[in-house]
Amino acid sequence: MKLDDIKKLHQKKYRQALGHYLVEGEHLVLELQKAAGRQPALSTSELYVTGAHEHWQSPFRTHRINDRQMAQLADTRTPQGILAVVPMPDNDLEPVPEPGEKAIYLHEVQDPGNLGTILRTLAWFGGFRCLLSPGSVDPYNPKVVRASMGAIFHIPLETEVSLGSLNHRYKSIACLDLQGEKLTAKSFGQHDCYLFGNEARGVPGEALAQLAAAPYTIPGKGEIESLNLASAVNMCAYELVRNA
Repeated sequence: MKLDDIKKLHQKKYRQALGHYLVEGEHLVLELQKAAGRQPALSTSELYVTGAHEHWQSPFRTHRINDRQMAQLADTRTPQGILAVVPMPDNDLEPVPEPGEKAIYLHEVQDPGNLGTILRTLAWFGGFRCLLSPGSVDPYNPKVVRASMGAIFHIPLETEVSLGSLNHRYKSIACLDLQGEKLTAKSFGQHDCYLFGNEARGVPGEALAQLAAAPYTIPGKGEIESLNLASAVNMCAYELVRNA
């Protein structure tokens, strides 16, 4: 890929048009290389390095560029001198869930840091699939990729999944609600899909009614009205794994 095209990958429309996204820094590249050993589609990634990383061991086709070129390609203010151009997953393929897999559905999540943190949590525990609704932040946004700390390579991830499609895919759906049953209830772990809403607006009430989503709550004794989205998903994921 030409350097001028790589620069464009900072914008979603070009990531979609060119079918690739950027990964920056040593840690993320190491996670990418680890994932490529299990996912052949990632093996076509290409590496761009400055002189400081010219001896980097990688299975990818590698290109050496100068510091000025790296500064133009990188999204960070102080580039580490190593980045990869990674192929986007093929969303046309029919998703194949793993046995016992739980789905985490995020409705119109907007904050890149929240999404990256959620992906990191799901990758840590394992056994989860992440579904993103239309209108959500692009998971291949450089800020999301960095916040995920490489988890984006290890989690089955689907985009543009409509709320209306969930009933066709999952027999039992759960959501969070202040009036719901406690998260520690035995029934919490018996659902297939767990629905979380937008940071400010949540999930439309009519959609929850149509999905017949079972409500649960995270009990709290403080004065604050709500939890951060990533924190709520983290606690739910832990509870699901703890009682698996």
